[in-house]
Amino acid sequence: MPTHSVPEELQRGRLLLELPRINKGLAFSREERVKKGLLGLLPYGVETLDDQVQRAYQAYAQKNTALERHIYLRQLQNVDEVLFFQLIIDHSSEMLPIIYTPTVGDACKYFSEIYRKPQGLFLNYPERESIDAIISNVPNENIEVVVVTDGEAILGIGDQGVGGMGIPIGKLSLYSALGGIDPEVALPVALDVGTNNKVLLNDSVYVGWRHKRLDQKEYDEFVETALISIHKRWPHAVIQFEDFGSANSQRLLDKYIDRFCCFNDDIQGTAAVTLGCLIAACRATGNRLIDSKSVIVGAGAAGTGIANSLVSAMMDAGLERESAFKRIYVLNSKGLIHNGSTIIRSSQQPFARDEKELTDWNGDYQLLNTVRQARPNVLIGVSGQGGFFTEQIVREMSRHSERPCIFPLSNPTSQAEALPSDLLKWSDGRAVVATGSPFGSEQYNGTTYEIAQCNNAYAFPGLGLGLSAVKARRVTNEMLAAVSHVVGCAQPNVDKLGTSLLPPLTSVRQLSREIAIAVAKIAVEQGLNDKEVISDVEQMIDTKMWYPSYWFESENQFLKSGTSTVSCAMSGFEAG
Repeated sequence: MPTHSVPEELQRGRLLLELPRINKGLAFSREERVKKGLLGLLPYGVETLDDQVQRAYQAYAQKNTALERHIYLRQLQNVDEVLFFQLIIDHSSEMLPIIYTPTVGDACKYFSEIYRKPQGLFLNYPERESIDAIISNVPNENIEVVVVTDGEAILGIGDQGVGGMGIPIGKLSLYSALGGIDPEVALPVALDVGTNNKVLLNDSVYVGWRHKRLDQKEYDEFVETALISIHKRWPHAVIQFEDFGSANSQRLLDKYIDRFCCFNDDIQGTAAVTLGCLIAACRATGNRLIDSKSVIVGAGAAGTGIANSLVSAMMDAGLERESAFKRIYVLNSKGLIHNGSTIIRSSQQPFARDEKELTDWNGDYQLLNTVRQARPNVLIGVSGQGGFFTEQIVREMSRHSERPCIFPLSNPTSQAEALPSDLLKWSDGRAVVATGSPFGSEQYNGTTYEIAQCNNAYAFPGLGLGLSAVKARRVTNEMLAAVSHVVGCAQPNVDKLGTSLLPPLTSVRQLSREIAIAVAKIAVEQGLNDKEVISDVEQMIDTKMWYPSYWFESENQFLKSGTSTVSCAMSGFEAG
């Protein structure tokens, strides 16, 4: 039976056509149109979901810019949810960069200008005394996944204030399209704690709270109030932190990781999929992860998260903790972090090199000399500095590494540390490449190289699905390691030159299923499941996975794309 929470008495007439969760537009049968007071409110024609997807795609393709296409898809989601998700699933490789990175960066930057209709929940600091009442305004008692941001560190473009809401909206679209999370149980949340972006504060159309960001005490009190209220209303919800600033991201994760079922995707999700890419790279090159030596450029939440995941993986493989740390070199904006560095955050301290090790470096701790002295076979960029991996650096690395693994992961595309075409040219086609932004295939010396996008979408949808399926109480390192292992083993034949380290995004739904099964099993093994597992875990995950479909009362069933029976369309929305 349908799970929507809209009262039956409201499911009639024009109001019904305004409810994207249950609106079927032209898919309403003749019988339903009579019963639900829709006669005359729709054109006479009836279309299938497949027909409607084709028509919507034609309209999408007519848009001239990526941002226009993003706006089109968001409007479609606000009209007909089933059609939106079926369109995304059918064209995932093409549309994921539009609904999420890199286009979502512009959508956040211009959030106020393109604002059409509210999505998600806005928890605004001036209304802090009413947080419980605000949360009670969400009609669904069964929220399972919450993605929350404070908008301070949006991708590589920084503080976007309430415009950061575009990130949770985009992430949860991927949860449903790629992970099978029912969109009705998914909630995007923006914490409006002000902004230090002067452009926004002076913008007459900015829709958020026009105030500088809160000081630490007020900020912490507000976040505490918001999270406790969310947890009180939905005690089994998975809480995913997104794009919090470097001063807060690791600190908040440490504070809440043992209190709620929560994780930080910028730290743990990025680390999980990056480690997965390195596992795949080891399969491609024949090297062992335990023997790798890595340089990580960028010492923020993502960089230290990746570094910690590498340490854990090498320790799991048998390396001593101290030896694992010594195989990783982390650079911030000043260069290599060492115990003489003037500013070292607590999260960076374990990776600070002893200056006694660096006597031959002549005080040069910049990237080129780090590569020259450390001789790494892995170079990872999360610096947000476009073009930072220069030809000289790549050629230096290629001198002592037969198959250097080079991952420029910064988003958006303009801030990628290097272009795949340049990396292949500078390494004479030997580099094993994964990027943060999407790139097409590259030709070099007669070989086609498929470039893996080291995208968190390979990891978090399946993680969230597995956690929610068993109502897990915590997210553990073992669960995240399982995510990396599944991702790293997903692509066959990676040892063939030019093969992508990761499977295409069109296969992520199947990958999410495998991740969810692995995560759910670990939760049960660790006794962290609040839902009793009385059947096979695989069957539980398969039963839980949501697919875009319409409920037809006359047939007493859901009908999906590809069925011969009339199954869907849309109404009141531009489709060509």
